[in-house]
Amino acid sequence: MAQNPVINRFGRESGGNYPAPSATELQGMYDQPAYAGPRQGQGFMTLDDVVQRTAAMLGTIFVAGAIAWVALPDKLFLPGLLIGAVGGLALGLYMSFTAKVNAGTALLYSVFEGVFLGAISRVFEQRWDGIVIQAVAGTTMVAAGMLFVYKIGAIRVTPKFTRIVVGATMGVFGLMLVNLVAYLFTPNGLGLRSGGPIAIIFSLICIVIAASNLVLDFDMIERGIRNGAPQKLAWFAAFGLTVTLVWLYLEILRLLGNLRR
Repeated sequence: MAQNPVINRFGRESGGNYPAPSATELQGMYDQPAYAGPRQGQGFMTLDDVVQRTAAMLGTIFVAGAIAWVALPDKLFLPGLLIGAVGGLALGLYMSFTAKVNAGTALLYSVFEGVFLGAISRVFEQRWDGIVIQAVAGTTMVAAGMLFVYKIGAIRVTPKFTRIVVGATMGVFGLMLVNLVAYLFTPNGLGLRSGGPIAIIFSLICIVIAASNLVLDFDMIERGIRNGAPQKLAWFAAFGLTVTLVWLYLEILRLLGNLRR
């Protein structure tokens, strides 16, 4: 039975006895990259790109947080906290679902988060002296520790590990949402943020999950660099890492507060 001819990449019909490609054609095949890479004028993402953008976001959060802590009047304290929380959440969700992350959106997100963190940190510091420094130190140590165990291969990012971490993250955020709704019916909600053993256990679980998300962030960055991701994705990688660090800081802050009650 005659086969339908198929045109190969050299414009010839395959499936029959045809001359082999010439040396020039073979050289062209060899020279052509397997991955086309970014468009002309862009570049490949590097570790320096991610580090610089993450530092810019964290630096913006620190500056905005310091200003909110020092300069925010008492009568504007609650509105500022709400604006920071809602603005950061809305912009963060937009960037997460659309993957449209650039310098403008990332730094604006950092401003919102900085105002929120500065305000909430002042509340905790006024109640428990020195707690903010402890939370910052704890966040730094956990992040450094997770980077160390990732680099030495003690934790490997497998598809199963990724599914577990993503599922656990969705689960705890679902519980947080249910807890907020429960506040409408009972003063302490589900008890996840009201002190006591349940709140301490929940904060510990959240810290473990947030630390595990750092491993996913490290792996995403490493894979992106190794696979030649375009440079513009460095902002998205920095955004993901910053979100995880902010979450980790908040959970450690809450844990320390619950332990001091």
